[in-house]
Amino acid sequence: MSAPSAAESTSAQKPRISARIGGIAESATLAVDAKAKALKAEGRPVIGFGAGEPDFPTPPAIVAAAQEACADPRNHRYSPAGGLPELKAAIVAKTERDSGYEIAANQVLVTNGGKQAVYQTFATLLDPGDEVILPAPYWTTYPEAIALAGGVATVVVTGPDAGYLPSVEQLEAARTPRTKVLLWCSPSNPTGAVAPRELTEAVGRWAVENGIWVVTDEIYEHLVYDGAEAVSMPVAVPELADTCVVLNGVAKTYAMTGWRVGWMAGPADVIKAATNLQSHLSSNVANVSQRAAIEALSGPLDAVEEMRTAFDRRRRTIVELLSAIPGVQCPTPKGAFYAYPAVGELLGKQIRGQKIETSLDLAAAVLEHAEVAVVPGEAFGTPGFFRLSYALGDDDLRTGVERMGALLREAQ
Repeated sequence: MSAPSAAESTSAQKPRISARIGGIAESATLAVDAKAKALKAEGRPVIGFGAGEPDFPTPPAIVAAAQEACADPRNHRYSPAGGLPELKAAIVAKTERDSGYEIAANQVLVTNGGKQAVYQTFATLLDPGDEVILPAPYWTTYPEAIALAGGVATVVVTGPDAGYLPSVEQLEAARTPRTKVLLWCSPSNPTGAVAPRELTEAVGRWAVENGIWVVTDEIYEHLVYDGAEAVSMPVAVPELADTCVVLNGVAKTYAMTGWRVGWMAGPADVIKAATNLQSHLSSNVANVSQRAAIEALSGPLDAVEEMRTAFDRRRRTIVELLSAIPGVQCPTPKGAFYAYPAVGELLGKQIRGQKIETSLDLAAAVLEHAEVAVVPGEAFGTPGFFRLSYALGDDDLRTGVERMGALLREAQ
């Protein structure tokens, strides 16, 4: 057998996957959801609390608009990479209606869902080594998008005693000369925390005083309870507008997760640069989805209120059921559709002969023995917690938590 050539030897030594892409972790929430669905396909009665996805169908008027759009030849062709002008106009009007934030069409970029908006924002703002202050618990995609853009996440851990909200003092302690951006998410995924107006304003003023950009994710703005208010930071602090990017989309509010329509709203120069990136990355969002989004944003909010009412009922149910489980502490979320209970008291105990060392171990045991899928806190930067989405049917919610509770009561 002949010796390998120099070219073959060199090729064999090179990694097959780039370090940049190889370092990206799989979305933990999607992984849990996929595993739950696979077990269901095998015939196991798994109840999934993993995916942040409303169980409601998309409202009929939105579906009808999409069906009509399918037959219109205009939608069979490329359209502007930054979004249909009609959708941009609808986003401008919706933004002023819902949050009081006044923007222009050239400050909007329509993206393939909220995740693309997150990635493109960080790719547009960050140079290698720039730091992003990232309050934890955080949504799983944020640190991966920051890293992919060459940035460095500086994590600020918050806990249930503080309502899962960072203080200005914590943010200031995390600030360095390399800090360029603060990520802000209220109402929060994964905790359901909603920042009060006073904190939102104080954080916005701190950002302005220190020349720090704010990327604020407002996709859960309509899902607030108990009198909580979703305050848009550039509305609370108008001076911030020139260094702020607002992220939003139709997925959660209108039960349109599969339609893939999100957007960025920010300074015109940032939006133009991000649009240039998107023109090479993906071009336009599917026209039929954009037409559906126009109907969603321009139509009445009746269906949204019906969903919010159902989520509120489920919120109260899941908090009551979780709080009744020994070793579980569950703060009452004020927004979104997630509960984020602490399960640290159960760590170090045994369940059915298995020593539970981490919340990863505990989530695995819950899936195996109770056939309930939850996402462990490790995915959100805070081990010792679970995230449960209560955007599922009332009967499944009650059955799933009761199953999990029965198992966790065996811990000793």
